[in-house]
Amino acid sequence: MSRPWSKFGSAALAPVCLGACLFACLAPAAHAAERVTLKNGFDLVCDHRATDGGKVRLYLDAAGTNYMDVDASQIASVETVNLPAPARAAAAAAPVQSIPEKLSAQELRPMLAQASAAYDIDTDLLASVVREESDGHARAVSRAGARGLMQLMPSTAAEMGVSNSFAPGQNIDGGTAYLNQMLIRYHDSLPLALAAYNAGPAAVDRWHGIPPYPETRAYVERVIHEYNRRYELRRRERQVAGLAPTSEPVR
Repeated sequence: MSRPWSKFGSAALAPVCLGACLFACLAPAAHAAERVTLKNGFDLVCDHRATDGGKVRLYLDAAGTNYMDVDASQIASVETVNLPAPARAAAAAAPVQSIPEKLSAQELRPMLAQASAAYDIDTDLLASVVREESDGHARAVSRAGARGLMQLMPSTAAEMGVSNSFAPGQNIDGGTAYLNQMLIRYHDSLPLALAAYNAGPAAVDRWHGIPPYPETRAYVERVIHEYNRRYELRRRERQVAGLAPTSEPVR
């Protein structure tokens, strides 16, 4: 069953309850890790951690080469999770060095279309997220450490099975998979899913809606505005071509 806005725009902002089908598949043994939820609403998945006085070092890989330090008082909860093996590692067909600094719409289109088909999410919505997150810069890195086209934190990338966040195909697949998780979690409410993508689901749950963070509220507004802009352009193109109108976009 397609989402109402998955192919040609969205019908409404209200949550829509949809049935989900889960398919079992053979996979390598999962790797145990820890999901650390901070009091500011962000989730981090770490391989292991070490406490030193009032500080906790969260190691994002088994080798301990990628880590971040947080105050122990900022940790709200810790739970054990099982991470899938990085099955999508083979998706990076070309070395990162051959990837242009900024990908064009033509270069992004096939990767967005593939992710759209895999997760039943409108290509224009994915393109809107990519524009807001990185503006097409495959090697973009935020001050918080988010990487690539859809700005995946290392913990989220690991959780989604992404081994190289700078590989465009992997990043888009992992970012779309994560956005899909948020859409399922919030019953296809796009504003809540986008807020969770930006600020973390713990923050959305804590505030029972879009958190009152100016950055997050502006992020949701900008992505939906860009999605509506793309929808209107597509509507006009279909009108010129004599095709049937699409459903209403997000408001």
